[in-house]
Amino acid sequence: MRNRKITFVVLLLTLVPISTLGRQLFLVLSQDDLKEAAIDSASLTDDTSDTGFDDFIDSEAKPDYVLDPGSWSPIFEPGIAAPQDHLEHEGVYYTAVSKIVKAYSRGDERAMEEAAREIETAASGGHPHAQSILGFLYGMGIGRERSKAKSFLYHHFAAEGGNMQSKMALAYTYSRQEMHDKAVKLYAELAEVAINSFLISKDSPMIEPVRIHSGAEENKEALRKSRGEEDEDFQILEYQAQKGNAGAMYRIGIFYYFGLRGVRRDHTKALSWFLKAVEKGEARSMELLGEIYARGAGVERNFTKALKWLTLASKKQLYSAYNGLGYLYVKGYGVEKNNTKAKEYFEKAADNREAGGFYNLGVMYLNGIGVKRDVKTASKYFITAFDGGQPKTYYQLAKMFHTGVGLKKNVPLASALYKLVAERGPWSSLSRWALESYLRGDVGRAFLLYSRMAELGYEIAQSNAAWILDKYGERSMCLGESGICSDEERHQRSHALWWQASELGNEHAALLIGDAYYYGRGTERDYDRAAEAYMLAKSQSNAQAIFNLGYMHEHGQGLPFDLHLAKRYYDQALEVDHAAKLPVTLALASLWIRKNYADSILVHVIDSLPELYPKVEAWGEDVLMEEGNATILTLFVCLLTVLYLRERQRRNVAAAGEVAFPHQLGEQGGPVAN
Repeated sequence: MRNRKITFVVLLLTLVPISTLGRQLFLVLSQDDLKEAAIDSASLTDDTSDTGFDDFIDSEAKPDYVLDPGSWSPIFEPGIAAPQDHLEHEGVYYTAVSKIVKAYSRGDERAMEEAAREIETAASGGHPHAQSILGFLYGMGIGRERSKAKSFLYHHFAAEGGNMQSKMALAYTYSRQEMHDKAVKLYAELAEVAINSFLISKDSPMIEPVRIHSGAEENKEALRKSRGEEDEDFQILEYQAQKGNAGAMYRIGIFYYFGLRGVRRDHTKALSWFLKAVEKGEARSMELLGEIYARGAGVERNFTKALKWLTLASKKQLYSAYNGLGYLYVKGYGVEKNNTKAKEYFEKAADNREAGGFYNLGVMYLNGIGVKRDVKTASKYFITAFDGGQPKTYYQLAKMFHTGVGLKKNVPLASALYKLVAERGPWSSLSRWALESYLRGDVGRAFLLYSRMAELGYEIAQSNAAWILDKYGERSMCLGESGICSDEERHQRSHALWWQASELGNEHAALLIGDAYYYGRGTERDYDRAAEAYMLAKSQSNAQAIFNLGYMHEHGQGLPFDLHLAKRYYDQALEVDHAAKLPVTLALASLWIRKNYADSILVHVIDSLPELYPKVEAWGEDVLMEEGNATILTLFVCLLTVLYLRERQRRNVAAAGEVAFPHQLGEQGGPVAN
C-alpha cells in the first residue's frame, strides 16, 4: 500500500451537478492526502478521552418498530403488534394507514379521503407518525393538492417528533438542493440507527433491491427468483433440506436469516435450520449460530453459546468468525474483556483478507483501543475494508470526512456515504412489502409502497413506481387530488419519478425523460430539453440515447443539423452496444439517402413518417422492440428504399463492377467501397 494510490468508488451520485449525474464518482486518495490529514489531526492523536467516534457497535437485534418508530411492520408483518407509545393516537394512526393501503389497492377515492381525514386529525393532535403520512400525501398529491411546501412542513414536524422516515425524506430533499450541511446531520443520525442492525462478522443485513423492470419490459427473471416460499427452486431446496442435505439446510437458513429471494425474514426458522445443519457437520452454519446468539436474533442473547459456535467455526477455517470472537473480547461479552486478544483475532481475520478484520483494526487504531491511537493507520485499514465491500466502513469513513479527522473534511462525500448506510436501515422493508404486493398482482399497493420509499431517496423505488405508472396506466390505481389520476397526472408523476431516478444515476430514466420531452408526454414538447436528457443518458453509455442524439442531429431537432455528427453518434451507438447493428445500419442508410437525394420527394416522405407515429402507436407497442422508437418505422422504409436504389444503380453500372452498399459514409458523405 506504500507506493500505490488508494482508490475507492462511491456509487451515490448526489454529490455532483446534474450535468454529470449518472457517472460513477471515483475518489482517489494518495499517501500525501493521508499524510496531510494526519498532520491536521495531530493534536487529537494522543487524546483518547472523546474522539467523537463510536466504540464497537452493540449489534443487538431489535425489531423494526423500535429502530423505526411508526414503521408499517405491524400492518405487513404477521404476528407483530402495534407499539403502545402515543396511546391517544396510535390506534387511529395504524387504522388510518391500513385504510390508505386498502383504498389504494382498490382505487377507492372515498375510502382514501376518509383515511386522509383521520390521518389529518391525528397529525393536528401532534402525532409525529401521522404528520409523516400527511407529508407523504401532500408530496404525492393523494387526496390533497400537491404541495411541496406543506409536505416539507409536515415532514419537518414529524422528524422533530422522532419519525425516521420523515428524516430520510428531509435529508433527501436537502441533498437534492445541495444543502449538504443540513443533509449530513440527518443522514448521520439515520446511519447510526441503521448500523445498529448490522451483523458482527458477516456482511450487514439488507432488503434485496429488486428492479421489477428491465428497460421497458418486466424483469421476469428477477421476479421469478423473488417469489419466496412459492418459488419452485426454493421448494426443491426445502425438499432436499428435509431429506437431510446439509448444504440445503444452510442455504434455507440463509434465506430466512437475511430475507433473501423474496423469503420473509424469520430468525427463528433460520436458527432451526442452522442447528439442523451443524448436526450434519455443516461448518458455515456454526458462524451464523454464533451471530444469532451474540445478537439475540430470534432467541435470547447467550454469549456463552456465541463463543462456542464462533470458536468452532474459526477452527473450520471460516476466517470471518475471528471478527466475531474479537468482538466478544473487545466488548467483554461472555469472556473477560481483553483488547490484546481481540486485536489478535482481528489480525487473523485481516491476514486472511477478511474485510471485517481490517475494519475492526481501523476502529481500534482510531479510538486507541488496546493500541496507541493512530488515525493515519486507521484510515488505511478503513480504506482497505472499503475496497473489500465492508458496509460498516462507509459509516466510519463518513464520520472521518464529516469531522476531518484522519481524512480531509468533505461534507458532500460524508453525506453520500452516510446515505449508503442509512438506506440499509429498517425502513428498507418497504421494498419487500412492495415486491410481495406486486407479485400477488396488487399493483396499486405496490405503487403506494414504492412511492413512499421513493420520497426517501431510493432510486430503485423511484424507477419501479414510475414504471408501474407507465406500464399499467389506469390499472396502477393512481389516486390524485380528486379521485383516480387523469392521464396528465399520471404522466406528471411518472416524469417526476423518472427525473429523480435519473439524478441518482439511472440511465434508463434519463432516456425516458428525453423521450417525454421529445414526444410531449406529460409535458410540453421541448427538443432542447430532450437533447439535454439524452446527453445525460449518453454520459452513462446508453446506446439508445446516443442513437437518438444522432437522429436529432440528422433532422436538426434540438441540435444543429449536422450529418457528420449524426454519423459519429450512430457509429458510437454501435460501439457501445453491438445489438444496435440493425437500427444503426438503417440510420446510416437514411443518411446516405438524405445526402444524395436531399431535395427529392423521397426525403420528404421519410421526414413525414414520424408525424404519423401517434396514429400507429398502439400497433407499434406490440410490434416494435422498443416502445416510443418512432425512428424504427422510418428506417424500415429507408431500408426498402435503399434496396430499390441499390438495385437500380447496379443495373446502371453493371459494367463498372459492384457498387458499395451505403453502410459507411466517406468524408463527403458518399458511399465508400469495401
